[in-house]
Amino acid sequence: MKITVLAVGKLSEAHWRAAAAEYIKRMGGELTVVELPEVSVPRGASAAEIQKAIEKESAAMLARLPRRAYVVGLFVEGKSCSSQALAQKLEQLPLRGFSEVAFLIGGSYGMSAAVKAACHELLSFSPMTFPHQLMRVMLLEQLYRARSIAKGTDYHK
Repeated sequence: MKITVLAVGKLSEAHWRAAAAEYIKRMGGELTVVELPEVSVPRGASAAEIQKAIEKESAAMLARLPRRAYVVGLFVEGKSCSSQALAQKLEQLPLRGFSEVAFLIGGSYGMSAAVKAACHELLSFSPMTFPHQLMRVMLLEQLYRARSIAKGTDYHK
């Protein structure tokens, strides 16, 4: 199963980059992370300026979506699941005709309705809000954990 993570913004801190690189390495080529440019929004921006930034980031995300991928958007209002359930979902996707899955992480102001509509599923890690850089590392760790569960290794314990 090919996995693509589309994420708005770069990992600015060395510790986030190191953590992300470790999980990418552990996935052994099954995982690709695509960083999309974050649109700069001035402090005190109007709702219209924020919406314009969301639309621009979302358009870039939609343009990079892999064709025929099962698309999972990370949204606070999405459904949560256990690590075991995520592993099961990923294992069942090929049986449903999907050989690729794409996970989407929006910018600090979120993603557009068009991105949400393009998703097959909305996933939430928690009703809490997390920094986007931490969220990316958390997602990569959970993808590695899901693969470990599917392979029956001890990592997930």
